Amino acid sequence: MLFGSFENDGIIFLIAFLLISGVLAAKFSSRIGLPSLVLFILVGMLIGSDGLGFIYFDNAEIAQTIGILALIIILFEGGLQTKWKTVRSVAMPSISLATAGVLITSLLTGVAVHYILDVQWYEALLFGAIVGSTDAAAVFAALKERNIKAKMGATLEAESGTNDPMAVFLTLIFIELVSQPDTSLWIMLPSFFWQMGIGLILGLILGKAASFSINRISLESSGLYPIFTLSFALITYSAASFLDSSGFLAVYVAALVIGNSELTYRYSISQFNEGFAWMAQILMFVILGLLAFPDQVFQVDIITKGLLISFVLIFMARPIAVFLSLFKMKYSVKEKVFLSWAGLRGAVPIVLATFPIVAGLENAYLFFNVIFFVVLTSALVQGSSINFIATKLGLMGAVKDTPHHSIELISIAKANAEMIQFQANRDNAVVGRKLKDIEFPKRVTISAIVRGDRLITPYGDTEIKAGDFLYILVSRKYKEALRKMLNEKIDDNKKTSQ
Repeated sequence: MLFGSFENDGIIFLIAFLLISGVLAAKFSSRIGLPSLVLFILVGMLIGSDGLGFIYFDNAEIAQTIGILALIIILFEGGLQTKWKTVRSVAMPSISLATAGVLITSLLTGVAVHYILDVQWYEALLFGAIVGSTDAAAVFAALKERNIKAKMGATLEAESGTNDPMAVFLTLIFIELVSQPDTSLWIMLPSFFWQMGIGLILGLILGKAASFSINRISLESSGLYPIFTLSFALITYSAASFLDSSGFLAVYVAALVIGNSELTYRYSISQFNEGFAWMAQILMFVILGLLAFPDQVFQVDIITKGLLISFVLIFMARPIAVFLSLFKMKYSVKEKVFLSWAGLRGAVPIVLATFPIVAGLENAYLFFNVIFFVVLTSALVQGSSINFIATKLGLMGAVKDTPHHSIELISIAKANAEMIQFQANRDNAVVGRKLKDIEFPKRVTISAIVRGDRLITPYGDTEIKAGDFLYILVSRKYKEALRKMLNEKIDDNKKTSQ
């Protein structure tokens, strides 16, 4: 085994091997349409004691810690990339799915588990709570490069970003009830509202504090800003946990606030967090793959019961929860069917499955093995067919417009200036006008215009067209004035002239 017998250089080599394997697995998965998390898990199982035998790993506490840390990073990155304008329109449906939807899914799955695994009711409901929520890591990864309609993508991302508190709350409640059956369920209910409320408030406060600090502090290197930003994610989770509230919810809300604020070094922060989230995702799923022993997971009994539970979860519990949670909301039957199918299970259920092991419950390892198989089934069946289902239901959106150019956006701290990117849309007042006819604020320089695949050197007679990417050097003092001018609409100009 490598751990315990290798020197430090061997362990470093192993980490490098795991990261390279994860990157190649991500590339391979995108070509064959298989969710990357499946390949990451398989890498972990392959190098484990039941595979090539490189590593023997069975420490559920370490896996739990790594999993929680990785989920913080993944949730934070997902929140940074989420546009509030898109989420705002689906806020209520997402919250309903994240609370009532998780509860209904957990209860219905728990009923099935009671009879399939022949366990006590509290244990069955504990199992249901663990698999009751969709997974942010799986959903963000599945939707990132797919052209699903914005409404569907926003609903799924907002749900997966906010439903972890409900799943964690239910899991901890039923662990307590299994350990101490005399505990009153009603006494625990107020803690749910405390967790959600304080988590939301902390996320808003620390998100605002982070945005203010990022824009006000002057650091020596631009590479320090992404680290400074990420530190707020860890502080937010820790502060929420210290107050016995939901750290995951607080982190996601804080990321939403930061991501939708005017930020200096936005490009560097975004790129760093995206790469770091991928690294966290790779390591998390590999570690969870190591924790699972194939000779235990792929037993006939586990496979049979896992398939039955997966069938109930995918085709009964999740759809019923979605249709009830979205009752009388503006979603068509086709949209509800898609949301039912796209409720992916991933890292969160596996991480939560370590809680009963750490608590020393009787059927903890049985639950872990079955839940692990259920997650694999969900990823393979649902994750690999999202595009197919969306196409059949007519829910594919327009092809995502990703510019093919690559210009590094910078902030020049010593000069107190920034290079910003602006894409001109058809309804922007600057479209169709020559640069010399536009009254830009002071200390503004149009450095470059990218039109399609062409780089255009800007002159006074250069006309701005819809779809152009403008790269503008501006003094921070006039950044807000420039932003307002660029975002003026054609209708606004007409009203002003009248």
